Formats: sequence, structure tokens, C-alpha cells
Amino acid sequence: MHSQLLLFFGLIGSAIVVTAYLLNQTGRLASSDWRFPAANLVGAVAILLSLTDAWNLPAAVIEFFWAAISLYGLVRSLRPA
Repeated sequence: MHSQLLLFFGLIGSAIVVTAYLLNQTGRLASSDWRFPAANLVGAVAILLSLTDAWNLPAAVIEFFWAAISLYGLVRSLRPA
């Protein structure tokens, strides 16, 4: 059951990242909107969680950087102008 839950987290995380990208590309979610990096951060963390069960170093590396860049973008978007 534990494996299936982690797999579910990975699938949900992937869906969140892809949905954020789709909304961005269709002009419904700007890159400067705090929700864009927040969605990417949540998605990357969920995918990283899933990798604790089915380890894949290249996937973990890209998700780590995806999360770090998303965190930077989130902090930047929440700073007062």
C-alpha cells in the first residue's frame, strides 16, 4: 500500500506541473503569478516523494532543481514591488 501511495503522489505531482505549464502556455497563468511557482514547487516535491520508493537519480536531480527554482520564483513573486 505504501508504494501505491507514493506512486499516487508522483502522478498527482506530474499532473500539477503539467497543468501549470499548460495554463501558462495558454495565457491563463502568468509566470509572475505566485501560483505558477507554487504549483511547480508542490508538483516537484510530490514527485520527489514518489522517488523515495522507486529511486531514479536523474529524475531526483531534475526535481530537486525544479523545486529550488520554483522556491526562488515563489519568494520573488511574493516580495513587495
